[in-house]
Amino acid sequence: MLNVNGETQTAALDSFNVIKCTPSAFVGGTTDGRGDKDGTNASYKLFNVTGDVLVRIYGVCTTTLVGAGTIEVGITGNTALLLPQVADATTIAANDVWIDGTVAEVGGALLSNIPATTLITNGLDIYEKVAGTDVTAGNIYYVLLWKSVTPGSKVESAV
Repeated sequence: MLNVNGETQTAALDSFNVIKCTPSAFVGGTTDGRGDKDGTNASYKLFNVTGDVLVRIYGVCTTTLVGAGTIEVGITGNTALLLPQVADATTIAANDVWIDGTVAEVGGALLSNIPATTLITNGLDIYEKVAGTDVTAGNIYYVLLWKSVTPGSKVESAV
C-alpha cells in the first residue's frame, strides 16, 4: 500500500495489485503467539480476502527461523494451497525467498518461479500454518500479487 496525499493506494505490477504483510516475529514459545503450534495463532491470518480474487504469493525471511515445526501458507481446508509445506522451519534462513518446499532461493528468485496464479473464492482468508513443533523465533514477511475477479473483491493485510 502506498500513501499518496493522505490516501492509501495499492501498487500494481503487470496488472496485479501488490500488497505486503509484515507480521511480528515468531514467538511460538508464548501461548497463542505466532508460531505456537497448539495456540489460537497456529493458523495465523496474513490477508483478509473479500469476494473472489486471483493471487500469487512469496515469502521473504528476514531473521532465521528457530523451531523445527512445519510451516505452510493457504486457506482454511487447504493449508498448503499457496506456499507448500516446509518440513523443518529451521531450514528457512535470513534472506531466503520462500516459493517452494525447499526454500533454497537466497536473496532473490525468478518471477516466473513464484507459485502459479491461484483462484481464492468466497472471501476465504489467507493463513500461515505452523504444526508439529513451535517456531519460537525468526520472521518472514509476505508479498501477495492479486487481481479482482468479482465486483468489489479485494485483499488487505491482516496485520
